[in-house]
Amino acid sequence: MNHFEYRGGVLYAEDVPVEAIAQAVGTPLYIYSTATLTRHFQVFRAAFPPGSLICYSLKSNSNQAVVTTLGDLGAGADVVSGGELTRALRAGIPGERIVFSGVGKTGAELKFALEAGIYQFNVESEAELRLLGEIAHGLGRKAPITLRVNPDVDAKTHAKITTGKSENKFGIPWRRAREVYAQAATLPGIEVVGVDVHIGSQITALSPFEIAFAAVRDLVTDLRRDGHTIARLDLGGGLGIPYDASAPLPPHPDDYGAMIGQVIGDLGVRLIAEPGRLIVGNAGILVSSVIYRKEGEGRTFLIIDAGMNDLIRPALYDAHHAIIAVREDNRTPGRVDVVGPVCESADLFGKDRLLPPLDAGDRVALLSAGAYGAVQASTYNTRPLVPEVLVNGANWAVVRPRPDLDTMIGCDKLPPWLARS
Repeated sequence: MNHFEYRGGVLYAEDVPVEAIAQAVGTPLYIYSTATLTRHFQVFRAAFPPGSLICYSLKSNSNQAVVTTLGDLGAGADVVSGGELTRALRAGIPGERIVFSGVGKTGAELKFALEAGIYQFNVESEAELRLLGEIAHGLGRKAPITLRVNPDVDAKTHAKITTGKSENKFGIPWRRAREVYAQAATLPGIEVVGVDVHIGSQITALSPFEIAFAAVRDLVTDLRRDGHTIARLDLGGGLGIPYDASAPLPPHPDDYGAMIGQVIGDLGVRLIAEPGRLIVGNAGILVSSVIYRKEGEGRTFLIIDAGMNDLIRPALYDAHHAIIAVREDNRTPGRVDVVGPVCESADLFGKDRLLPPLDAGDRVALLSAGAYGAVQASTYNTRPLVPEVLVNGANWAVVRPRPDLDTMIGCDKLPPWLARS
C-alpha cells in the first residue's frame, strides 16, 4: 500500500487531492506520504528480531521532514557524509543510532562522527582504518568499527548499483578480511565490534543475500576463533521495490527476515539493517504538467515540465517509473513517449507508454519516485530545484520550497575584473 489512489476519478495523496497541491505549489513537485513512510518502516522493523537497529539510509531521500518522521518512529540513520550526519543529528536521531558508511570519509568527517558519539563506523579500506585509529587515539577515544567485507557476490541488479563484486570500489576484499581484522586489533584507537556487508541496491531476489549472508556467518565464526569480539552484524540494505507492475514482485520483508533467521542462525549478534529505497521509494511521486503534445514522425511526444534534472533515474539507470494521469480519463489511450524539456536526448521518462490523449495543462504523476529522486536533483539548464511536499492525512506542507531565479543566480559571484558598477 502506498496511499496514492484515485477517488472519484481524482488522484489523492492520503486525504489530499494531488491537483489541489499542484495548483497551490506549481509543477513539477514531489509529494511524499507520511502514512506510507510509517507503514513501510514498521513492516520492515517487524521482520527483524527485537532489539535490531534499523538505520534508514539517508542517501535515498534526505529531506529533513522525511528523516524526522522516521527518526520519531525509532529509526536510526545510515549516513555516507558529514552532511548527512548533520542532517540526521538535526532531525533528532541520536549518535547511538547512527552508522557511518562510505568509501571516502575524510579526516574532518571522521573527527566529527567521533565527537558525535556515533554507534559505529563501517570501515571500507585499510587507509581509512589507520586514519580513523589515529584520530580516535588523538582524541583519547576508541572508534567502534565493523569492516565492510566484499563477498564478491553478484546481486543480479543494475551494474551501476551493484556494490558486492570484487571489481566494485566498496569494502575489504574477502580474501583479506581476517588479515585486516588482525591489523585493526593492534590499533589503540580502534575497537572491533562486528562485521558489515552490503551487496547492492534494488535487489529483487533473496538468493544473492542468502549467499552473501552465509559467507558472513562463516567469517564471524573464523573471526571469533581469531580472538575478535563480534557482537554486531550489519547486513546493509538493498531489498528492492516494485517499480513495474508487469515484473515479478520483490521479496516481502517478512520473507527477507525469515531467510536471515535461517542463514544467520544463533550467532548471538545484534542485527543492523540499512533500508532506504524500501522505506521511501513508493512513498513519493513526482507530479508534472504537460507543456505540449507533439506529433513526430511515426510517434507522439508528451512533453512535460519535469526534466531529467528533477528525476535522473531513467537517464542514469534506465529505470522504469509508472506514469499515470492525475485525473482518470475514459478516452481511448494511445502510445506516447513521455519526455522532459531539458536539452538532452536522455531526457526521457517513458517510451511507448499507454496514456489517455492528454494535452497542455493536464497533469501526470510519476510513481515510486520517493527514493533517489529529489535527492539527486540538479539545476541543469538553470532549472530551479523541484519543491517537496509532505502529506499527513488531510494536512500537507511544503518541506522544501522551490528557489527563485534571483536566489539561484545570486549564488554566482563576479570577479573584480567583471564587476558591474
